[in-house]
Amino acid sequence: MKEVENILNILKETRKAIEKNEPSIIKNLSNQTIHTASLTQDADNIAVAVVVYSLAKIFERTDYKQLKGWNNFYSITSKALNNSIADLEKNDLEKFRKDFGFLTKAINKISGKLKKYIQEVLSKAKINKASRLYEHGLSLEKTAKLLGVSMFDLADYTGKTGISEVQYGQTVSPRMRVKWLKEIFE
Repeated sequence: MKEVENILNILKETRKAIEKNEPSIIKNLSNQTIHTASLTQDADNIAVAVVVYSLAKIFERTDYKQLKGWNNFYSITSKALNNSIADLEKNDLEKFRKDFGFLTKAINKISGKLKKYIQEVLSKAKINKASRLYEHGLSLEKTAKLLGVSMFDLADYTGKTGISEVQYGQTVSPRMRVKWLKEIFE
């Protein structure tokens, strides 16, 4: 795992935001992990980005809180988050991965409509975060593989959002390059 302290901070801030019911803060925290994930292609950073973003999307839906199974989901999520934080504080990465996995497994403990809704949120979160990794320069194939999404779904999403058309690097003409080199060596 890369940048353990950063992940620990993001999970602590996520816990606070959940307690204060501030889903927009949770979403911003998820975005903070994407840059590191794009550079390191670290599975743990990617998992944190997806799960934290999913939690933001889930907690911003106030109608979910009225559905059967919400209290169970909230309880399991809180416990898994607290355990994951404690594991990172002890630098026990194996236990962290196990406990953090319970956040996604919490969905399987829920029944009815809430389970279906949350599964859909997780699926869309993977595609959203995959598109952000692609935007940071990873290839479509590599990004799809890292997040376990299909290249078709990722290409479809990035095409609709315009991410595929973003150009960060601009090509400099040969004339301009020669001019810069002359300036450097004169």
